[in-house]
Amino acid sequence: MLFFRIMDFVFAWSYAFVFFHLLKTFLPLRRNRIMAVAAFVICGYLADCIIYSNDLANLLGVMIGFATYMLVFHSGTLLEKLSAVLVFYPALIAINYLMIDVGSRMYYGVTQATYEETMQSPELTLISSVIHTVSLILRLLFWIGAWLILRKFLGKITAHVDSKTWLIVDMLMLSSFVAVFTIIYFMPRDTAIVYPICGAAVFSSFGCMYLAAYICESIQTAYRVQELERQKNYYKDRIREEERVRSIYHDLKNHLLVWQSEAEGRQALQSVERLRSQIEGYENFWHTGNEILDIIIRDKAKSAKEKQIDFNAVISFESGAFLEALDISTIFGNALDNAIEASEKLPEDQRIITVKADRVRDMLAIVVENNVPPDMSFPDKTTKKDTFLHGFGLSNIKRAVERYGGQCNVKTEYGVFRLKIMIPIPSYS
Repeated sequence: MLFFRIMDFVFAWSYAFVFFHLLKTFLPLRRNRIMAVAAFVICGYLADCIIYSNDLANLLGVMIGFATYMLVFHSGTLLEKLSAVLVFYPALIAINYLMIDVGSRMYYGVTQATYEETMQSPELTLISSVIHTVSLILRLLFWIGAWLILRKFLGKITAHVDSKTWLIVDMLMLSSFVAVFTIIYFMPRDTAIVYPICGAAVFSSFGCMYLAAYICESIQTAYRVQELERQKNYYKDRIREEERVRSIYHDLKNHLLVWQSEAEGRQALQSVERLRSQIEGYENFWHTGNEILDIIIRDKAKSAKEKQIDFNAVISFESGAFLEALDISTIFGNALDNAIEASEKLPEDQRIITVKADRVRDMLAIVVENNVPPDMSFPDKTTKKDTFLHGFGLSNIKRAVERYGGQCNVKTEYGVFRLKIMIPIPSYS
């Protein structure tokens, strides 16, 4: 019996850990270690609640306790915390109710024993313990499965879903919340119709989470497409402008050389030198083998120079002609924007960005390196205030690279952030 008690303790708190991890992924905890420990302990007791049919006290108690727990220990808006209660509370009480009720039905169906007989018989007590332990294992496996399914979009939802979308999703989730509460409270103990309704409530709650993620992703995709189209049009305009400026610069440079040879006096020579220095920036055109990439590198190099960042680019991109212009913009634009943003947080003598791109056998290799602060992390979420339209730099790069069957690897070591991209070059290019 001691063995089963120990196993029950292990499985119960393992389940509590998984449930706690789900909650804090959905809504982060408040930044306080003592509160985090207290949150885990309290979450463990809430998660292991016992629910019976017609059990109003526990149904209300867990609901109030869970809502209070979210208010006290988790950060986020009231609407987000309400959503957490509407999502997880129906699943919590439904699964716990099913675990207890199904276990009880199995035990009494097999043994035909009464409660008094169970307490007086070691054999019956052993059977009860085995069934209870198996129920705990099944409950743990369910929540591990829920974590594996939901982990892809739990954090994304709270980071990017706006208030109007939350209201729509909450109204949908309210149905499963009311259904599972009502059916457990009002249905008689010996009616198995509660089971499919509990299952439907769980499915509905998690389905609403998926719906929220889908809505969020669809809206963001539309915004990203619009943004990329704007970038494409911008770079087309820049190419035409660059050609015009190069023509003007070429003629102006020749005129200045003639003027310099004919100028007399120190003041005239100084005027010529000053004009030459003002336009010499237009001589440093980048020639990567791709017109769009030339403009991108020129823009980012100019931005880096303005921010006292040492910018180095060694790029031979003739083999990248198979890439769409929007994807080139996505890969290099986002990578260099991230590098510049990280470099700004460093002292000027540590600000350096290196970009390399070339063909390596049948692969197109792209490497972007930059120094980073030692304590800097790279979360999926953005650090910018506009979380809806930002925070997709690396994910957009990965999406663009994977479209061509490539791979994108990120590594931080010894204060250097390295983004390495490998894209297979089609045989026809």
